[in-house]
Amino acid sequence: MTNAVLTFTDRGIYCPAGDFYIDPWRPVDRALITHGHADHARPGHRSYLCTDACAPVMRHRLGEISVETLKFGEKRKIGDALVSFHPAGHLPGSAQIRVEVAGEIWVASGDYKVIPDGISEPFEPVTCHSFITECTFGLPVFKWDDQDDVANDLNAWWSRNAADGKASILGAYSLGKAQRLLSMVDPAIAPILTHGAVENTNEVLRNQGYTLPNTIHVTPELNVKDHPGALVIAPPSALGSQWARRFGVASTAFASGWMRLRGVRRRRAADRGFVISDHADWDGLMHAVKETEAENIYATHGYTEIFARWLNSAGYNAQVVPTEFGGDDDEADAA
Repeated sequence: MTNAVLTFTDRGIYCPAGDFYIDPWRPVDRALITHGHADHARPGHRSYLCTDACAPVMRHRLGEISVETLKFGEKRKIGDALVSFHPAGHLPGSAQIRVEVAGEIWVASGDYKVIPDGISEPFEPVTCHSFITECTFGLPVFKWDDQDDVANDLNAWWSRNAADGKASILGAYSLGKAQRLLSMVDPAIAPILTHGAVENTNEVLRNQGYTLPNTIHVTPELNVKDHPGALVIAPPSALGSQWARRFGVASTAFASGWMRLRGVRRRRAADRGFVISDHADWDGLMHAVKETEAENIYATHGYTEIFARWLNSAGYNAQVVPTEFGGDDDEADAA
């Protein structure tokens, strides 16, 4: 697929005018990265460009990399392309990437949500001619509850378990979702314990100035009996593992937009499912598309065919673009 601004290749989204890729899934010389999740920020690129708020977690996850940064809204000329990063609201430091060539503007959204969550930089609509949008939850059935209502349910579940002398083990992706949940819970209920993958990410974000409640890292030496009624936040893969069994009698829960579907709730085999996602729901996707004022919409990763078909019926010029995003199992389940 060829266009003056961005093209879609077997390595990722490519800008010929600037000779760079956006979130490429195979090694390239110059990669512009929307956010630090494993399916968007992959190892092996010669150089990286991302927001200054995204860089620390990328270094934490990818090790020694050559990375340059831009502040949100700061413009940089790369070849004949003018690029800038704008808040995506997906997780701290996440961005949409605006690319302008000869007056034509494209925006690659990466992953995003349009409702402020209290910790991520809020989504900023960017006017453009063409919009590349995710549609992870691109079905009308996906509609998120108010975050305050979810927080109340979450705290009530934890409080009941603590009163019964049980730990509460909550499965959440270690980058983004775990920190959002930490900003929602009431630390006065009982101690908050964290898996190493979560705590290491917490430390990176705290060092950047993001505010999180106090947490206790679960190390092999930690005596969990010293922390009765604790909330334990761990990656989804840790639920049901030997690591989780050390907490004895516990109630388990899973936090994801996929919890809206009954079949997924049964498959996860947790006691509770909390419907909360760091991706836009159906209404959020529609809002974002409308706010861009874009004529051309490219749907990637998610319910692409259905989403594009609906947009075409609404008068947009929409088409599906295959990508390799959403490939991290833990992250995909914890969306």
